[in-house]
Amino acid sequence: MFFPEKFSHIFPIFIFLHSNLIEGPKWCGKTTTAEQQAKSVLYMDDPSKIKENLVAADLAPQDLLRGETPRLLDEWQLAPQLWDAIRFEADHREGNGHFILTGSSVPLDEDEDDERKKRHHSGTGRFAWLRMRPMSLFESGESNGTVSLKALFGAPEKIYAQCGLTREDIAFLVCRGGWPASTEMEKGIALDQAYDYCDAITQRDMSRVDKVRRSPERVARLMRSYARHQGTQATFETIAADMAANEPHVMDTDTISSYVNALAKLFVVEESEAWNPNLRSKTAVRTSNTRYFTDPSIGTAILQLGPSDLLGDFTTFGLFFEALAIRDLRTYADALLGKVYHYRDSDKLECDAVVHLRNGDYGLIELKIGGQTLIEEGAKTLKALANKIDTTKMKKPSFAMVLVGIGNVAYRRDDGVYVVPIGCLKD
Repeated sequence: MFFPEKFSHIFPIFIFLHSNLIEGPKWCGKTTTAEQQAKSVLYMDDPSKIKENLVAADLAPQDLLRGETPRLLDEWQLAPQLWDAIRFEADHREGNGHFILTGSSVPLDEDEDDERKKRHHSGTGRFAWLRMRPMSLFESGESNGTVSLKALFGAPEKIYAQCGLTREDIAFLVCRGGWPASTEMEKGIALDQAYDYCDAITQRDMSRVDKVRRSPERVARLMRSYARHQGTQATFETIAADMAANEPHVMDTDTISSYVNALAKLFVVEESEAWNPNLRSKTAVRTSNTRYFTDPSIGTAILQLGPSDLLGDFTTFGLFFEALAIRDLRTYADALLGKVYHYRDSDKLECDAVVHLRNGDYGLIELKIGGQTLIEEGAKTLKALANKIDTTKMKKPSFAMVLVGIGNVAYRRDDGVYVVPIGCLKD
């Protein structure tokens, strides 16, 4: 299922620090990826040993850490007290890369009554964090990878590449998502994986993540409203109003906040932070996060949408393509030691994605489903934002790109803006 060379940007962290923590949504391949590097494994949630493991974590955590290194502790968050035991053990061993931790939820330890289960050390300097997501199109083999995001930071004078993905392909890939198991299944069965994922979240995981019992029906209603507002900066008040208009029961904003926080702990949602550049004018930059599911298929599944529904409604298609593109850009940006942001200001100028690297280089990206009119619109937005940036106080943009879902060719326009089909992109 996994090919190590596709995840080559992950592996170097295993030699830098004592321990390494891989987090992300369930079913995204954390355990399989970590198993490729581990020399021994402890599965904390093994049904035949889970009670024994939890007792050992309380009474003799060092016993769980014995084994050839790197030692993988899968679903470690079931026993948060292991964190400090691992830190202590690693500090008293020579070398690096002793432990690999994987988890599909953030551990509930800040509010624990049991002092033994709290984490007393932040992990700074001892742990390297890695966020995994469902597979990008390049990782799953749908993108041919003929255009490199890294290369675009070098502002090449010319690019040319062809993309073989059709609009039907993109609609299917949005609804299938990047779940590794689904990439090897027949199309009809593959589409069911996102529905199964949503069922697991609504029926079980949302009541387990922070030990708060939640109605599956209310979770689903909240997720449907979130899906209708993905790609926006909708407030909890806006989501509440949407639910009041579309659902039989209303939730107050405090309840909505608690539900969204629980979804974040499960890595179901991953919101995009606002980018705050130096501008020539005194334009106010909006600081609200943009709402996204970690994979576009979660939104389509919870709304009961399939590929044919997207093909029949290009506005909706465009919104969910944006979620697909953000997922892929986050994966590629991680490989370049960068992060994806969103820009919006009081003049209503909005840029879908800004990939900002640690060295200060950045690229401006507009996401469009396709078509010359939308490409022109995106290029206009990119040039307007580039002209607002005060390049006496920060670097000028390394590149500007319209990333499209439906398109046959990647090229550089006369105005310097790149047009790239997502089926050509890689890190």
